[in-house]
Amino acid sequence: MDNTQSKGTALITGSSTGIGAVYADRLARRGYDLIIVARNQEKLDSLAKKLTTETGRSIEVIAVDLTIKGDLAKIEKFLSEDTRITMLVNNAGIGAIKPMLDTDVNKMDELIDLNIRALTRLTYAAAPAFVSRGTGTIINISSVVGIAPEMLNGVYGASKSFVTALSQSLQYELAPKGLRIQAVLPAATATDFWELAGKHVSQLPQHIVMTPENLVDAALVGLDLGEVVTIPVLQDGKVWESYEAARRAMSSQLGGTTPSPRYQPAAS
Repeated sequence: MDNTQSKGTALITGSSTGIGAVYADRLARRGYDLIIVARNQEKLDSLAKKLTTETGRSIEVIAVDLTIKGDLAKIEKFLSEDTRITMLVNNAGIGAIKPMLDTDVNKMDELIDLNIRALTRLTYAAAPAFVSRGTGTIINISSVVGIAPEMLNGVYGASKSFVTALSQSLQYELAPKGLRIQAVLPAATATDFWELAGKHVSQLPQHIVMTPENLVDAALVGLDLGEVVTIPVLQDGKVWESYEAARRAMSSQLGGTTPSPRYQPAAS
């Protein structure tokens, strides 16, 4: 049992299985009380019982569907009003692996609703509350396909590009106000993500699949190091640093009154 003084409460979405459940385990062992959020009441209750027994932390369970406006509003209210909450882990999300032309647009609408709309609204609920207290951490689970959108379904990749870009923008805006923002970019991870998207993880080359435990442990080290973007599978961190340096260098050139010479109309 861990009797460490509480570091506050972490609210984790999508926490009944996979990456979210590992975050719950690791954060409880780091001294956080938890509010664990997902759709499956039975799995949440089982996880809460296990973690309470093993860590002694306070674990609150909320079974909701974040694609339902009333359920989402309930979690927004917690984030905006509960002063115990010091960390938000936006982990809930769904994936898609089929090409756009083979995918039902209504399924993509559901994906956007959870991966973008719910994450944005929860972030908007938490950030002002954290700013008012001068401290708080928001961890957004993105994906490597956010920077390599050709790898899977384009709508899924675009949703994760949004998550990474939002996180970087929030860090720029809110770090001076005492907040920490981190985007975590998993690659292929051994969770039910794949089965729900139509392909069991066992069908993937196993040398590319990371365990959720390894992913979360690495992500938390990245958080401790102060990283804004953490890519656990990327072996050479300098590759990301070069990518970011090139992006920032280009951003200084994204203003002006005259198009580039390469876009000048051909002489008639």
